[in-house]
Parts: sequence; structure tokens; C-alpha cells
Amino acid sequence: MVTQAAMAGETPGAPATLRSTARPAAADKGSELVARLGTSRTAGSWINAEGRPVVAVTDEKAAAEVRQAGAEAKLVRHSMNELKAATATLRAAPRVPGTAWVMDYRNNRVIVQADSTVSAADWSRMTKVANRIGTFVHMQRTKGTFTTRLNGAQAMLSTGGRCSAGFNVTDGQRDFILTAGHCGPTGSIWFADGQGGQELGRTVKSSFPGGDFSLVQYTSGGAGQGAEIVAIGGGRGVRITGAADPVVGQRVFRSGSTTGLRTGEVTGLNATVNYPEGTVTGLIQTTVCAESGDSGGPLFSEGIALGVTSGGSGDCTTGGTTFFQPVTKALAALDVKLIVAPPQQDTGTSSGSSSEETPQSAVAPDAASPGSSAPVTGGTGSTTLLSRLSDPSNVGPGLMVIAGSLIVLVAARWIRTEQERKAYQRYYSATWG
Repeated sequence: MVTQAAMAGETPGAPATLRSTARPAAADKGSELVARLGTSRTAGSWINAEGRPVVAVTDEKAAAEVRQAGAEAKLVRHSMNELKAATATLRAAPRVPGTAWVMDYRNNRVIVQADSTVSAADWSRMTKVANRIGTFVHMQRTKGTFTTRLNGAQAMLSTGGRCSAGFNVTDGQRDFILTAGHCGPTGSIWFADGQGGQELGRTVKSSFPGGDFSLVQYTSGGAGQGAEIVAIGGGRGVRITGAADPVVGQRVFRSGSTTGLRTGEVTGLNATVNYPEGTVTGLIQTTVCAESGDSGGPLFSEGIALGVTSGGSGDCTTGGTTFFQPVTKALAALDVKLIVAPPQQDTGTSSGSSSEETPQSAVAPDAASPGSSAPVTGGTGSTTLLSRLSDPSNVGPGLMVIAGSLIVLVAARWIRTEQERKAYQRYYSATWG
């Protein structure tokens, strides 16, 4: 899957810096009120259409405190403790691949979804579990299937499959690509081309299932110039200036190798998805569409990194649901930091700054933008190659075919000599077109 978060060029004399956290103003106020009032008196917060924080509360006294703090209060019946207890009961039930659940803060309920692969018998059993919990657990059938978005387009090619790169990160000594964990296990070797001539790096850490994130260490050791830019197609990119957790109601953007730049809304947090390969928890649920080839690509808003593409259902023709691994959780688990642009590098074309004075969601959701614009140019070596690959217009039709051979994928790990590499080139070319 081609990396829509590919490394691109940067403005000379303005090196990338390190920053790990940035929080939207509205989300800050909402989460502060939730923390102050406690989970027995609240049931989540979100941003409304005007960009104002809304807090779900269970009593009038809590509602008065929320209004006094300048936020909107919504009285609800069920507390966060009850919503969490419901999801814990669902997790304890026998696992059913093709199902997912998330806490719907705005409607004070838990939504359980089942895709087209879930049998009538399994659906009936899950419905009985939901009925025992209470009427605030809502059962919902969805079209399509919940799958990880792995195969399908030109991008980083490895023994584990194909994926899009997410963001560039560093441990202070070495640079890495942050991508989805389901893309390949630790030890997977990644190439930038179908002939195995441009080795990008090797997966050194991976989490899947459970989480869905991994680190690919650059063979060269460094990400190169433009490491803070994610490509969005048409030779353009967005400067990443920080990382944060999203908030329900926030407008977000996803960039991927197959479908390019797409937008949608955050509809839920801490979602659980039962993929066929295993269960992943703590995900961001959105209305952003995605297709095969977009896996591992970046989710962002106003220049703030939010997540990497995990999976979902539907497509970009009919729409669907897409889940993302939160960036902040992945960074903490992997003990790395995001490589970002310095605040002064903002061109003024949009409000993409991660400074505390310019929070990412200080605007209404409909007014949000991807972030500060930047050209995808410059760089050398693998950086230049990845920048070219990141544009969907450069994806060859032959590489759009979902095909291949497990033998080829396994053999790539053992390519060490020039003779083996040439054999891989010939076989890969014949198999993938």
C-alpha cells in the first residue's frame, strides 16, 4: 500500500523538531470537566457543530457546574461507569469475528455492530447478551465486512503484505515509520518497489492484535528531509506539528495510497473491533471512508497527528466506517516521539500549529482543515522515491490487483545476495504485474 504519509521535502534551514502532545481547546475543557465531576456523574464529552464542548451528565447539579464553566450540558440516564460495564460484559462473552462495539456518547448508549459475515445464530447470541445488559445497548447490522485494509496498491512492500506509511517518528538516535501492526510481524523487510531494489527498512516492534501499530526502522537510519510532511496527492503535503487524542464530533482527514485525501467525523472512542485475525481495542471510530491499500496511513486534523488506519467496512463509493489506532497510545507504548515541523514553519495557509496558543480544534468542525500546506519536493534516496510513490496518480494499474504469492512474500525476508535479489525481481514482476 503506497504511503500517503511518505517522507517529503522541507524548507531549507527549518529542520524538523520533536513534539509529542497537543490538545484541542474544546476537547480540553470537556475532558477537564469529566475528570472533575467523575465517571459516576458524567458519560463522555464531544464537540458540537459550533465547536463548543458538550458534556453528558447524570444530575442537575453537575449540569449547572458544566454550564458555569462555559460548556453545554446534556442530561443523560446512564453514567460512564455503566457504559464501561456494558463493554466489559461484551468483551467477556464468546468472541464473534465480524463484530465491533463503541460507546456512543451523544446518544448515551453502546452500539454493537455486526457485519455480513456474522451468522444469524451468533447474532442471536449477542442480542441475548445485549438484552441482559439493558436497553441502552443498541444492536446494529452493517453492510460489508470488518477487515484490516492490507492489500491492493503500490506502496511499502514486505513479507507481511502491503501497507501505507503513517508518520515518521524517532527515539532520538534512529528514525522509524509508524504504521499499522497488522501489516506485518517483527522482522518483516519493507521495500519501496515491486522489484526489491529499494529496501526501506525492517519492522522492529509490532502490536497486533490487542493494539494495531508497528515501527519500521529505516535501513539508512534516518528519515531524511521533509520527515514532518504527509503527502495528500497532487504533489502537495501537510506539515505535522504535533500529536493529540481526537474528540467525538471533530472533523478529521485521512490520507491513503488508494483513495488519497478523505474527510469525515469522529463518532466514537475506545472502540473494540473483532477482526478475523484477532480483537483490537482502544480504537478511534470515524465516518472517513477507506479501501484496500490505505492501511497504516495517517489520520490528522489542523496539522495534528491523531491515528493510523486500522480497518473497517464499506468503501469510498458507498461510504462506511473506518477505525484508527490512536497515535498517542502507540507513541507511549513504543517509547518514540513524532517528528514534527517547528511552529515558526507555518506558512499561514491554514491554522496548522500545535502550540498551546493555537489549539487544533478552536474552530467549528465544519471549518477544520487538514493543516498547513507544503510542497512534496526535495530529499534524496529513499525519501525521493517515497515522495513519488505517495501520490495516488502514480499508482500503476497493474499494482492495483489484489494478487500475489505467499512464497514470494516469505522469500523476500531471505534476500541477501544479488543473485537472490534478481530472482525475486523476476518472480515478483511476473506475479504482481
